[in-house]
Amino acid sequence: MTSLSQLAVGQRGRVATVAGNDTVGVRLLEMGLIPGVELQLVGTAPLGDPLEYELRGYRLSLRRSEAARVQVFVDN
Repeated sequence: MTSLSQLAVGQRGRVATVAGNDTVGVRLLEMGLIPGVELQLVGTAPLGDPLEYELRGYRLSLRRSEAARVQVFVDN
């Protein structure tokens, strides 16, 4: 298991957990990052932040610090 912020471009994973019971943690869950959801890192900004993911038929941009709160199972 690794954090969402550590995926390489093109790499796929499945959400395991979202850390935190604060507003950021709840917001991540509301945006669809719930356990079991499959996603893929599709790109990064030129300076490496934010990161763009594809999940559930849409694209989601997250700050690296937000993505670090999501633990994923990596697909090989």
